[in-house]
Amino acid sequence: MENLEEQGFFVFQIRRVGLRGLFAVPGGARLSSRRFLTLNQEMVVLLRSGLPILQVLDTLVERMEAGRLLEVLREIRSDVKGGGALSDAFGRFPAMFPQLYVASLRAGEQSGDLPVTLARYIAYQKRVEVIKAKVRSATFYPSLLAIAVVAVLAFLLLYVIPNVTQVYTDAGAELPLLTRLVIGVSNGLVTTLPVWLPLLIAGVVVLRRLAQTDRGGYLIDRWKLRLPFFGALFSEYALSSFCRTLSTTLASGITVVQSMQMARGVLNNRLLEDSMAVVVRKIQEGTRISDALEQSGTFPILALRMIGVGESSGSLGDMLTDVADYYESEVERRLERLATLVEPLMMLIMGLLVGTIVVAMYIPIFQLAGTVR
Repeated sequence: MENLEEQGFFVFQIRRVGLRGLFAVPGGARLSSRRFLTLNQEMVVLLRSGLPILQVLDTLVERMEAGRLLEVLREIRSDVKGGGALSDAFGRFPAMFPQLYVASLRAGEQSGDLPVTLARYIAYQKRVEVIKAKVRSATFYPSLLAIAVVAVLAFLLLYVIPNVTQVYTDAGAELPLLTRLVIGVSNGLVTTLPVWLPLLIAGVVVLRRLAQTDRGGYLIDRWKLRLPFFGALFSEYALSSFCRTLSTTLASGITVVQSMQMARGVLNNRLLEDSMAVVVRKIQEGTRISDALEQSGTFPILALRMIGVGESSGSLGDMLTDVADYYESEVERRLERLATLVEPLMMLIMGLLVGTIVVAMYIPIFQLAGTVR
């Protein structure tokens, strides 16, 4: 609620929605990143050609295929034709057009240089999408391997081993210790399946609900930052996103305090967001940006020095971009290390677990074969 109020919203009521609310998006369906970028690139080209904003919207409506976006653009055109501001018209659909985008439109309207402001936002959005794509690609294969390990182990322990165990029982063979251990684990899982499976599902549901609460989400976000290796990765990713957003908003002519409040929303970590709220209050009281950030204790020394230099020289926006570039390169380096270390490690673990199970179940077969001779 406090975040919404700081962004200028008046909160009258907050209520929990059901399962349908998880899939319903107020103000229109969410746009894909590619479609959003395409729309804005077309808008920039039309604006740079010198067309009035109404003709620009007419052209976009004519070129748009049927769907929710076409309906939204028609409503936006109707608002602008009625004398409303372009930013206010787009701001009516917060689920489809993010706050930072609407603020960039408003800054472009006030400065009279809307094409430049939009082009700057497009460059920002492209860079953000590149980083997100690298994060997804770096985590996709390890996630796939983890799913494969769990699936293979579940198949062996819950289906294969119980069937093979019956064969050994009928043969009356004396089983070695390793085989008895594997069979004991398998029997335990199968016997307690009606207990641990519902508990596992309930645990996942409880954790998801806990993460949605303020206290639970705060604890989880604090735990994320304290994780070995991953904590630094989360922190550097949040820092790079914050600096790039702040640089973009400042370059668009948005005030420092408003830019900080917008950039605070991309941190995606309650602990960092609370710390940044204190920074914003100190800046409002007259504290220098670099000093307020240093007092928060969340920014590394290198970033603080670069921001301080940019603030003193009047090139804060450029220096923030340099900070974002540096920490994005650090994120990419950590992701490369993650892929290099985790993938072979998971393959090794999978091979050892599956190999141990297979060897444990085949030893009695070799013993039976020796007995037959």
